[in-house]
Amino acid sequence: MPVFTTYDGTRLAYHEEGQGEPLVCLPGGAMRSSAYLGDLGGLSAGRRLILLDPRGTGDSEVPADPATYRVDHQVADVEALRLHLGLERLDLLAHSAGAALAQLYAAAHPERVRRLALITPTSWAVDLQPTTADKLVAAARRAGEPPYDKAVRAYEEILAGVDTDEVWDLAAPLFHGRWDERARACHVANAHEQNEAAAAAYATPGASDPPATRAALRELRARVLVLVGGVDCNPPAAHAPRIAALFPYATPAVQPDAGHFPWLDDPARFARRVEAFLATGT
Repeated sequence: MPVFTTYDGTRLAYHEEGQGEPLVCLPGGAMRSSAYLGDLGGLSAGRRLILLDPRGTGDSEVPADPATYRVDHQVADVEALRLHLGLERLDLLAHSAGAALAQLYAAAHPERVRRLALITPTSWAVDLQPTTADKLVAAARRAGEPPYDKAVRAYEEILAGVDTDEVWDLAAPLFHGRWDERARACHVANAHEQNEAAAAAYATPGASDPPATRAALRELRARVLVLVGGVDCNPPAAHAPRIAALFPYATPAVQPDAGHFPWLDDPARFARRVEAFLATGT
C-alpha cells in the first residue's frame, strides 16, 4: 500500500488498481475511504487507478488538527499526491462530495489538470445545488413499487431535516439504479468506510468561496466530463448541463437507469464512457 506525506506531516495512503496512465480518483461520502470505488466498473482495464483515502479514512492517518478535514485544506493533499506521483498534470476523477475537492483543486491549480471527470457531483462549493423541489421531483418518479414507495417517503423526511440511520436505510434504494446485492453491500459498507466526524467538518463555514471558485473555473482550459445518473436524485439528471456550464470546455452526460453510483448499475457502459472521455476529451 503506497503512502506519502502531505503538507502538515499527515501520512496519506492510496490504492492502485490496473495498468496504464494514472487516473487520480477522489471518493465522496463526504469523507469516505476509497474502498467502495472498487475498480470503477472495470475502468482499471485501461487505466492505473490511484484511489486516494482522504485524511482520517481507510489506511490514511488521522490528522493532528481536525480542522484540516475542511475541504479547502485538502486541496494541498491532492497537490502533494501529484508531486509524489511525479506527474506534470493530472487526469482526475471525483465522485459525489469528492467533486467539491476536485473543483477547488482545479480552481487553485488549473495548470495541473489535464482531464476532469465529475461523477454524480455535488456542487455546493460553487453555489449550484439543486433545490429541495428538484430532488423531490426526481425521487417521486420512482414511486409506485416496493421498495421505492417507502424510499421516497424516507427521502422526504431527510430533506425535511430528519437524520437517523433508520431513515437513511429506508431511502437507500433511491441512490441506486437497481436495489440488488451489490447496491445493498455498497450501502452497508458506508457505515465503516466513512469518517462521520470528518464529514461533519468537510463543508463547514469558510470551506469555499463560490464566486471566486466559479470565476477561476471559467478560466480552466482542461476538458471536463459531468456524468450523472438518469434516476439519481442528487444531482438530478437535469442538473448536469448547469454544472457543465461552469466550465469553458465541458460535456454533460446522463447514464440511463443509473443512480448515484453509475459504475455499479452498468459497469461496462460507465467504463466505456469515462475512458472515451479520457482519450478524446469529449
